[in-house]
Amino acid sequence: MALEQYNKKRSFDQTPEPKGKLERSAKRRFVVQKHRASRLHYDFRLEMDGVLKSWAVPKGPSLNPGDKRLAMQVEDHPVSYFHFEGKIPEGNYGAGTVMVWDTGTWEPLGDEHTMMDKGDLKFRLHGEKLQGEFVLAKMRSRRPGSKGTEWLLIKKKDESMQTGFDIDKLDYSVLTQRSLKEIAGDQGSDEWQSNRKAAVRKGAEWLLEDDNKPSQPTPAKTAVRKSAKSKSTKTVRKTSSIKKKSRRAA
Repeated sequence: MALEQYNKKRSFDQTPEPKGKLERSAKRRFVVQKHRASRLHYDFRLEMDGVLKSWAVPKGPSLNPGDKRLAMQVEDHPVSYFHFEGKIPEGNYGAGTVMVWDTGTWEPLGDEHTMMDKGDLKFRLHGEKLQGEFVLAKMRSRRPGSKGTEWLLIKKKDESMQTGFDIDKLDYSVLTQRSLKEIAGDQGSDEWQSNRKAAVRKGAEWLLEDDNKPSQPTPAKTAVRKSAKSKSTKTVRKTSSIKKKSRRAA
């Protein structure tokens, strides 16, 4: 996916977001941005060929080799997106709070272009939170409505693996040490505007899968309903008893 798609989604006379331009540097950096939009997810990005190859990972990366994380490939982003942390205002595309969850460098374990073409990208990360070998494996089976952008992000077994890895315990920015809530409440955070309304990309409905499920009643609501039902049953029984006594007296 080239930067044309990134640029096509934005009107740069109306938004201060950086225009998508290729970077000529040969750096290999990576960044993981925690993004609370319509649904919380993580954006996993690898610097390659002057852009950030990007995947949206709903549950975030894991150091547990047993976790196979769904990663949906999205459009390439410009390298200037690398250290963005702040808020995208309501009513804008991707509205929500963004944190730089991890950053560092990466090295391909082979030729990255050949591996990308084969859908089997193996690499090693050198980050603050993520270390060791990983693989991005493209899924061969297609889900209904799939555009073929589904990959799996998997940790390889090595000295940096953690079988009890809990991503929720690492809710802090590697740049500012702030939590996502602290960034959301910081009026001084950077804000990126976009003329595009907040919406879920076609083919990325998985971001709202749980939101479409019928809501389950909370324990409190369930207790109230049971109490109301019990009172109603008692009232009916009492009324029936009175009617029977009245008939006998007559």
